[in-house]
Amino acid sequence: MSKPNIVICMGSSCFARGNEKTVEACESFLAERGLKDEIDVDLGASLCTGHCAEGPVVVVDGKVYTHVDPLVMRDILEKIFPKKV
Repeated sequence: MSKPNIVICMGSSCFARGNEKTVEACESFLAERGLKDEIDVDLGASLCTGHCAEGPVVVVDGKVYTHVDPLVMRDILEKIFPKKV
């Protein structure tokens, strides 16, 4: 299975709407789960994704998520990396 590709938009509109907090939430989640982005996930940033009015935007494996805040980011990550029991 290939590792997930997560791209967080850091264009001016998404950044102004708080995507820097989304980055922090993503990094925190990965650290909590012992995941390393270079091994377990392709984590990157982009400039504009073209969905400025719907930002903050995150793209996961080509699927665009809009209105993403830190809680939504954690929900997305929970689906990608479910907690092992």
